[in-house]
This record gives sequence, structure tokens and C-alpha cells, in this order.
Amino acid sequence: MILPPIHDGEDKSSPLKNCIRNNYKHLRKWAKRMNTDCFRLYDRDIKEYPLAIDLYAGRFCVQYFSYDREEEERDTSEVDGVLRSLFGDCPIYSRSRIRRRRLEQYEKRGQEREFFTVCEHGVQFAVNLTDYLDTGLFLDHRAMRRLVASEAKEKRLLNLFAYTCSFSVHAAVSGATYTKSVDMSNTYTLWGRDNFELNHLPLQTNPIIREDCMKFLEYETEKYDIIVIDPPTISRSKRMDEIFEVQKDYGKLITKSLKLLTRDGVVYFSTNYTKFSFDESTIPGCKMEEISSQTIPLDFHKKKIHRSWKLSLFKGAFPPASVPVMNAQ
Repeated sequence: MILPPIHDGEDKSSPLKNCIRNNYKHLRKWAKRMNTDCFRLYDRDIKEYPLAIDLYAGRFCVQYFSYDREEEERDTSEVDGVLRSLFGDCPIYSRSRIRRRRLEQYEKRGQEREFFTVCEHGVQFAVNLTDYLDTGLFLDHRAMRRLVASEAKEKRLLNLFAYTCSFSVHAAVSGATYTKSVDMSNTYTLWGRDNFELNHLPLQTNPIIREDCMKFLEYETEKYDIIVIDPPTISRSKRMDEIFEVQKDYGKLITKSLKLLTRDGVVYFSTNYTKFSFDESTIPGCKMEEISSQTIPLDFHKKKIHRSWKLSLFKGAFPPASVPVMNAQ
């Protein structure tokens, strides 16, 4: 586990430096207790600095949310200077988080394949800060991963839209008897295999399926005690028959998943779509509890980074056979 020391004195001249220093001193103590070396160090705490800084095992990933190129270049110089004054000659990686058109996909950024290992609650994950917009580990789901892992012992888990399989790996480390991870990306399913191997977990009892999740749900017949669903806001691929949109398709997605749930099982559903609206009447016979406040980690100060729900079947209820088609909102 890598948590860099602070080299700077108590210079109060820079509000940004002061904020980062104070955040790190607080989070470093927490991280040591939790055996974790990847977390959000700065989360748009100061209005004049619209950016986020994530720490990954001694490396810093800075995300800029500005729409002004000159402003971003000025901030980049200042932020790099602040981080190096606090942490020495540390590796810094920068990226822009700009609003995308509805159907525009995030493309691969490079081919450097600079993978390294981070630690989250004692579990190992491969991270890449050079080749993709996303790093391989969504830090805002750390608390939810721990929640799922705490319930996974001797359980069977299905992970839909699995990305690099972090939920499944945590569950397997915590004693799940079987996990299955489903994602359509060849890149991410291979990445997921690497994460299982990093933690010396057998793929025989933790299979990874490369498939469109909606298609997978049409033919899957196995039952699961825990189902994790963390879909993208929108997804399109040549392997898909139609575009997936979480607001339009969530009802059908959850209904199909409930058919695979054991009688006492639970579904965890999460979305980062900020305008998402959950109509509970869409899924009858199902108990729903919003648990968003329980799943936002302490290092994320913007509490609307995602929303999440816990769903289970009412006693004696059967999963609904169909769901009405919802119009996109």
C-alpha cells in the first residue's frame, strides 16, 4: 500500500494547497486503517477550482470540469505546482471531463498500457491512468462495493455491466461461493480477469461473460442471491440490437434481473445519471429502498455523484412477467 508523505510546511498562502493538505491529513489516517491507497483527495471543494483530484497508490489523477481551454491550462500549471510542493516529484495525470453529445462515446486515449496495482480494503486492482478516460476502478462506488462484500459470504452473485469486475472480486474475496460478471467490452472483461488473478481467485467459480447484458438476461436461468446492476447512462455498440438508455430501459432491465433472484435475494441498482427518475410502480411486487446516502464515500463531497437502490421481492410475490415500456425523460 502506497501513501506518500507530505513534504511541505504549514504555508497558508494558497487556498488550494491548504485545502488539499488538510484533506490528505484527514484521509491518510482513514486510508491506513482501511488498508486503502486510492481515494478522492479533492472534490471541487473551492468554487474557483472546478476539478477533482484522485490519488491512486502515489499517483495523482486530476480531472478538469472547465469548458474554457485557457482557464484549464492556467489551472493545470497551478495544480501541478501545488501537488509537487506537497508530495515531491509525484506522477500527475490530467484529463478533461467535458459534456458529450448524446450518442458520442468516450474513445481510447492511448496505447501505453501502464497498468499498476492499487489497494482497496485490502483487495488488489489493476489501474490505468494513461489509456482510457476512466481508470478501471470507480472510486465513488467504494462504499457500495464494501456493502455488497459484507453480504456476499457463501452467496452467489451476478454482476451486470461489470466493467472490470470490482464488485465481483470484492465479493469473491469476502467468501462468495460463486460470481458471474457480464460486460460487452472485450477490453474490460480481460481487465476483469487480471483483477481476479491479482487476488489469486479461480476463474472456474468466477466466470466472466462477454455479452450484451439485455441479451444475457434473455437466456440466463441460474439463480443468484445478490445481483449488482450499475449500467451506463447510455450505451451503443455493434454487438447491440438497439441503443441502451438507463432512463428508458431500467424497468425492463430490473424486471428481467428479478427473475434470476433467489426468494430471499437482493438487487443493488445504481446509476450516475443525474436526471434519473425511478418510478416504483414500474416494478410491482418489489420492495425498494433508496440507499444513496449509505453508498457515497466520505471522500466524495458532491453527494449526487450517483444514486442507488436496494430491491427485494415481497414475501410470497413472484417476479413480474413483463414491464410497460417507459418513455425516455
